[in-house]
Amino acid sequence: MENQDTQANGMSRKAQWFQFLKFTLFSISAGAIQMSSFALLTELTGMPYWPCYLISLVLSVVWNFTFNRKFTFKSAANVPKAMLLALLFYVPFTPLSTWWGKALTDAGWNAYVVELGTMVVNFVLEFLYQRFFVFRNSINTASKNA
Repeated sequence: MENQDTQANGMSRKAQWFQFLKFTLFSISAGAIQMSSFALLTELTGMPYWPCYLISLVLSVVWNFTFNRKFTFKSAANVPKAMLLALLFYVPFTPLSTWWGKALTDAGWNAYVVELGTMVVNFVLEFLYQRFFVFRNSINTASKNA
């Protein structure tokens, strides 16, 4: 009989919470990269919302994927395949979030409020997508020395 503290995926509740905490901390660091690059681009270039958002999103995604694959999910999965799967998340998310960001800023919303709200939506959806789709079969497969 399975221990109540161990889930079907073989991870204890404690390990799952620790995994979520690591994802959260790396996402906060990625968010800092996204927000600071967004602010620099917005304040120094005068570009409209959407190119500043897209550039800052790409920087954040590369950072977040790299660290979460190695340290949060500890995945030894094929990196190009995992990156492609992660990219597939952004195929609908990027145009939709760019659209709603532009629509909200055009309607007078503060660009930083829109950016922060979009980052929260991205955080929740990306954790679920990476945990249960991208890395679902390769969590904790990387060797400790790799």
